[in-house]
Amino acid sequence: MPTVTMIVNGASRNIDAWDPDMPLLYALRNDLGLHAAKFGCGLGQCGACTVLIDGAPVRSCTVRVGDAGGRRVVTAEGLGTPDKPHPVQAAFIAEQAAQCGYCTNGMVMSSVALLQRVPRPSREQAQQALAGNLCRCGSHDRVLRAVERAAGVKRA
Repeated sequence: MPTVTMIVNGASRNIDAWDPDMPLLYALRNDLGLHAAKFGCGLGQCGACTVLIDGAPVRSCTVRVGDAGGRRVVTAEGLGTPDKPHPVQAAFIAEQAAQCGYCTNGMVMSSVALLQRVPRPSREQAQQALAGNLCRCGSHDRVLRAVERAAGVKRA
């Protein structure tokens, strides 16, 4: 059985890949016990499984675990802790930006990636960065307020 080694949340992790074509999402959830990334559509269209690979937001349901070898993977668990959440996580909490919470992982990870690229994005930039993350509960306005809060943008 081949072993795939990657850096997950800052630590080198080995995954015994019974199938190197297996989605990275399955390895994160089943092998490493990281459950923030959710299985949504399995087609990379909903964003629930978003993680950062080498700083870029990607849909972990469409990335083969074999292709993640040697790369830096960050999941929501690697952003902060309950006692010291990442600024984006703290902003989502402050703005009550989650209803059912299923989309929250993807929204947070996409927001983190946006703020790494554009520290003070416009509302339109935030909307574009989050356009691929589906939310059926309708919390989009609170999510956008959370991005603004994390960026330090004052609302009128």
